[in-house]
Formats: sequence, structure tokens, C-alpha cells
Amino acid sequence: MPRSLQKPSRLPGQFWIVWTATLVNRAGGFVGIFLTIYLTTERGFSESVAGLVLGLYGLGGAIGVTAAGHLTDRWGRRPTVLLAMGSASALMVCLGLAHSRPAIMVGALALGMAAEGARPPLGAMIADLVPATDRGRAFSVYFWAINLGFATAAVLAGFAAGSGYLTLFLADAATTAAAAILIAVKIRETRPALVEHHQEQRSGLRTLARDRVFLGFVACNLLVALVMLQHMAMLPLAMIGDGLAPRTFGIVIALNGVLIVLGQPLVTRLLANRREALVAPVSAAVIGVGFGLTALAHTPVWYGATVLLWTTGEMLNAPSTAALLAGLSPVDMRGRYQGAYSLSWQAASFLAPTLGGTVRDLAGNTALWLGCLGLALVAAAWSLLAAPARERRVAAVTAAAERQHELAKI
Repeated sequence: MPRSLQKPSRLPGQFWIVWTATLVNRAGGFVGIFLTIYLTTERGFSESVAGLVLGLYGLGGAIGVTAAGHLTDRWGRRPTVLLAMGSASALMVCLGLAHSRPAIMVGALALGMAAEGARPPLGAMIADLVPATDRGRAFSVYFWAINLGFATAAVLAGFAAGSGYLTLFLADAATTAAAAILIAVKIRETRPALVEHHQEQRSGLRTLARDRVFLGFVACNLLVALVMLQHMAMLPLAMIGDGLAPRTFGIVIALNGVLIVLGQPLVTRLLANRREALVAPVSAAVIGVGFGLTALAHTPVWYGATVLLWTTGEMLNAPSTAALLAGLSPVDMRGRYQGAYSLSWQAASFLAPTLGGTVRDLAGNTALWLGCLGLALVAAAWSLLAAPARERRVAAVTAAAERQHELAKI
């Protein structure tokens, strides 16, 4: 039956447990939102050193997602995510108590390893639990939960910071621990039985390294991520530079989550019969225009308008990209493919504040935001040209997964 005529099925109950745990975790994600401001105002770090600390978090994340991707396939989804979330909760408290510059740098690196290490197993869980025909809808709903949590955290963090920044670290640690407990109690292991498991494990890295379609997909995502992560790295500094208060930044950036919370259900219906490979280039272009127009922003209203524009692109990008990732990933390598994809975000977590801070210092805000526009347009053009090859690969991987499933039942 053509995809456009298929009736959507009910998403599995186990998916909704993952969804709820993610919502709980993200609703307490205070530290990431205010980390730049915390480092520059509370700890007296310069903008360049604060950017370095964020970069170290990204470097730790790169290590974490790579290791977690392997553990997800070899050890299992559930134990990997519990290890990552449990460690992140403890390290969040340690970072909040750290005062010296070396301790904060080491803490940021370790926290990045643990917190970001949850990404590959969670993504693999959803790919395991949800049939291919429903993954676009599932990832759209999942993205909605992430941003409902983000919107909640952005609003609450601005007020919680008034009682001391340590409160943000402790609350973040508590919600991360709560999410881990929910998964431990309610989620079973989702890793499917594999055909010729040991042979596939030995050849896994070589297979990934030769997958040019997937590597191109990851490279495009890196360009988009370099742009998107400026909203956490340089946008707060740009707003403070215009004389706006930290609380104003919290309210403006909360528009991102609010728009997604209100608009993502509509976008989910809009994208139901669309080809993910063609949605990706459109979303990258919209994101680029939104960040490019930040060069003209100096008031809360202007900043808010740019946030609403690039958020529209984000709402299109996140579910379509996640569905493409699941479709491009062989069933027995989902963890490593998720890890490799997440690695692009972690590389951007290191490069975005580092490059953004350097460009802003040397060339100013206008060059920074116009550079973001340029990177996003390159990603959009690349994704458009690669769309046919990506769709062919998704079809081939889906057919191979169905054959493996049938063989596993024999």
C-alpha cells in the first residue's frame, strides 16, 4: 500500500515510556541553557574561556556518543542509557560544586561524556520499537517532548537562578536521575535478535566507514548543527552585548520551545505524507535565514522574531532527519550509526562556541550570523542533491531488515 494511503497505527507503549522519561529529563535541563551566562557572570570567565568550557563539553560528548554507540549494539540499549544517565546525574552535582577553572573544565568534559552518551541508545530504542512506516510520526512526537521540556526548563531556570546557580545543577541532576529510574523500572531491552551477529560486529566499523551516503548525511548535519548551536553559544552573549538581561534571554529562547510545543502537532500532520529526504534541504535553508537575520536584531522583539523563524526550520528538520537516520541504519548497527550521527552534534558542540567566539571577537556579530546563513545554505544544497541516493539506501536497508527478521524466525 502506498505510504500516503496507510492508516497510522498506534505507537507502542514502550515508546511512550521513553517519551515520558525524555520529557522529565529535559524539563530539568537548566544547566545547558544558562551555562555560558553562569561561567561569565558567576565564575568570571572571559567569553573565550567560557567558549572553551562549552567546547570541552562537546569534546566529552564526542567521546561519549562514540563509546555509547558501540555499547548500545554490544551490551544493549537499556544498560547503556542507564549508565549514561546515572553518571550524568552525579557529575552534574560535581560540576555545580566545582570552583577552580581546571575542575570546571574537567567536570564539563566528563559531564559531556555521560549526558550525551544517552543519545545513541535512546535513538536505537525508538528505531527498535517503532515500525519504519511510523518512525517519522514517532520522532516528531519525541521531538515535541524534548522541546516541551526545553520550554519548561527555559522559563523555570530564569527564576530558579535567582536562588543561586547551584540550584540549577541540583535540579538538573534530580530530573536526570528520575528519568533513569523510570527507564530502569518500565523499559525492557529492545535490541532485536541478530542474524550472524558476530560476523556483523567484526565488520561493523568498516561497513560504516565505507557508507558514503551515510557519511554525507552526517557531514550535512554537522553544518546545520554548527548553525543551530549558536543559540546556546553566542546568542546569549549577543543579547547581553545589546544590554538585555539574562532573564530576557531566558524568555526569548523559551519562544523556541513554546512554538514547538504549539506547532509540532500541526507539523507532524503536515509531514505525514512528505518525503523526509526532501524536507531536510528546505528546513536547512529556513534555519539559515533565521540565524542570518539575527545580524539585524538588537531588541527583544527582533530577537524573538528570528527565534520563531529558525524554530520553524528546526521543527521541519528534527523529525525528518531522525527518521532518515533510522532508515539509513542497518538493524544490527543502529547503535553505532546513532553514535556516528550524534558525533556530528558533539563535534558541533565543540566547534560552534569555539568558532563562534573567534568570529565574533575578530569580525563582529554581523559576520557571525551571515556566516551561519552561508553554512546552512551549503547544507541545504548538499541535502537536495543527495536526496535520491538517500532514498535508495533507505529502501535497501528496510528490505534487508525485513529479510533478517524472516530469517530470525526460522
